[in-house]
Amino acid sequence: MSRGPDSGTLLGRALVAAAAAAGCPVMLASSDWSRWQSATFTGARHMLTLEASPSFQLDTWLAALPDAEFRLRGHLVADIAVAQIERAGGRVVLCLEALTIEDR
Repeated sequence: MSRGPDSGTLLGRALVAAAAAAGCPVMLASSDWSRWQSATFTGARHMLTLEASPSFQLDTWLAALPDAEFRLRGHLVADIAVAQIERAGGRVVLCLEALTIEDR
């Protein structure tokens, strides 16, 4: 029996949907995650690479990203940040880092 998509898949889908809703479609180029835990929480650290066309909407969405709320089944996004932005050849490549925790 399948438990459904993992937190990395859910986060990638949520980011693509949020960007589209903000008027700046992005493509998920790569995604990786590793398990993480503290004394009180269990979750995952995520590294995602997104590609997009440059636009004012993209810049606005990125500026608001650290305060954005994402609904992920069974997980909470505790932290998300833009780690790197590369702009070249009419494309923007974004590297994001995030921390999700299991919502029990």
